[in-house]
Parts: sequence; C-alpha cells; structure tokens
Amino acid sequence: MSVLHLLGTAGEGGAETYFLDLVGALARAGVDQACAIRANTNREAALERMGVPSGVFRFGGPVDILTKPKLAGFSRKYDVKLALAWMNRAARHTPSGPWARVGRLGGYYNLKYYKGFDELVANTEDIAEWVVGQGWPAGKVRHIPNFAEAPAEVGAVDRASLDTPAGVPLLLAMGRLHESKAHDVSLNALAKVPGAYLWIAGAGGLEAKLRAMADALGVADRVRFLGWRTDASALYRAADICVFPSRYEPLGNVVIQSWAHGLPVIAAASQGPAALIRDGEDGLLVPVDEADALAQGVNRLLADPALRATVVRNAAARVEAEFSQAAVVAQWRELFADYGAV
Repeated sequence: MSVLHLLGTAGEGGAETYFLDLVGALARAGVDQACAIRANTNREAALERMGVPSGVFRFGGPVDILTKPKLAGFSRKYDVKLALAWMNRAARHTPSGPWARVGRLGGYYNLKYYKGFDELVANTEDIAEWVVGQGWPAGKVRHIPNFAEAPAEVGAVDRASLDTPAGVPLLLAMGRLHESKAHDVSLNALAKVPGAYLWIAGAGGLEAKLRAMADALGVADRVRFLGWRTDASALYRAADICVFPSRYEPLGNVVIQSWAHGLPVIAAASQGPAALIRDGEDGLLVPVDEADALAQGVNRLLADPALRATVVRNAAARVEAEFSQAAVVAQWRELFADYGAV
C-alpha cells in the first residue's frame, strides 16, 4: 500500500463528497490506497464498495493523544509512502514517519496544522498563491483542481417525485443550509422569477429560518427543501439552471459539476466562482448579495436559448480541458510518483 488518505470530519459536505470521488477515481486508476476516517456509516460503506481498506479513528480535539500513534501503526500496516491529510483536523493528527506528509487544501486554512509537512496541494491557483504569501516555500505547493464528471448511467430525478411540475423552469441550489451559501438570496430571487421552482439540496441549521422566509415571500409552494442528497448527478440532470449565490466560496465545486452535467450556472462573484467563470461565456456572474441581479440573470437565460446553448458548450470544453477526471488523476499520480508512492 502506498497512499493513505486521512479525513477527520464526521459530517457530510462538498469536501467529504469529493474525498470519495477522488479516492474512487484513484482506485480505478490502479493506485494502492487506504483511508483513515472518522466514523461515518455511509463513507465506510462506500469505501468498502470501492475495495479500499479503511480504518475508523476518533480524530478528537487537542486532548486526544491516542489517535496519532494509532494512525502511525495503521500507516505501517499498509506500508504507506505518502499520507494525504484532508483539512485541518486530519493534518493535526497525521503522524510523522518514513512516509511523506502532504496536506490537501480546499480553503484558506490555518497553516500551523501543516508544520513539518513536505508539501501542500491547493485546489485553486488563488489558494496556492495565498499559501506562498503566508511564507510557505513556493516549491512545496502545487495546484491540483477538483475534477467533475457526469456518470452516463445516471438519469434525471423524476420531478413528480418531488412534487414539481414537468414543464416549469427549475432552479437548483446546492450546498449546506449555512449563511455563507446565501440560500436566502436564491429565495429572494425566486420571488422575481414567475412560475419557476427552486430545489435546495443541503442540510443545516438554517432550514426553519429559510422555510419561514419562503412563506413570507409567498414562494413556499414553489420551493422544495431536499435535505442532504447522495444523488447529485440526478438533480443536476433534472434542473434547468443552477443558482450559486455563495457569499464565501474558495472554489465552487458546484460550478464545475454543473458544467459537467450541461447545466447553465449563475453564481455570485465570490472568490472561487469569480476565478472559474468567464462571465457570459461559460456562465453568468452577479454581485454578491444581489437578489435582483440573480433574478435578472435567471430570466435572461430562460429567455435566450442561444445564450444557454453557448454557455453549456463552452463550459463542456472547460471541463474537458481543465477539470476532467483523467487530467486531474494524472496530476495526482505525478505528485505520488515524486514521493515514490506509485
């Protein structure tokens, strides 16, 4: 065994979903791997289906002094050559040893957790530049983006199963029910897009507040709160437009997933989406916290089939050139080879 992935979070989110996507892609590419994760029934079952060995560890707080030595033993058991830490909690517990330690950064993390690591991998160029700006050696950070794919065997969710008429414009919002994801902006915009429905796929503490807001805006009958979903591809295929008004977003995996599924996307010009989207070419950008602008963008796309087709075509070309699974896996294999892990 050569590569050990460490994921110290127990919940569900974009990083956790991509963790499984990347591990699965690397497994199909023949990379020997093992995973050290926090208890999560769904993730454990997914790794078992992939045939990737895994161990469950506590990944506790500062007083947890047992996880690190247990992980060291696990690493020796699987002859690890490179340990890849996903986010801060995993980095804090990644043991030193005869293996290389690499941190995978999907945001502007506190670099104190990566002291002594051999290299950092940032999933955007902006994060990589920021890391260097924090004093990290430029030769010890590289940019490897997330990939996006649309499984050919996955069809669209039946709209009727979610009490949504077949012929209406359908907007899709993906992400945790958190203030940063700005689902409130999507609801305000929906009030200005007559006849459209909105699916919000995500879970979190703001659900009651968002439901109350939908009632107050008079759009509750056109909003469906889907909770956390494991069928993202089927949701992307069912929708007409993806709305992504996040106030803070280092990357915007939803953007490249929308591109891969042929779904036009309108995003707020927060850090990640603004770096990805070429406004008017492969998507639309609107100002952060501007529901009127989001609604105008939606109405523009709905009224202009030629623009929709252009955006979808250009987005597909971006995915093929920059965010395909093959291209991204090749970059990871190159990194692993640099440390003798493949």
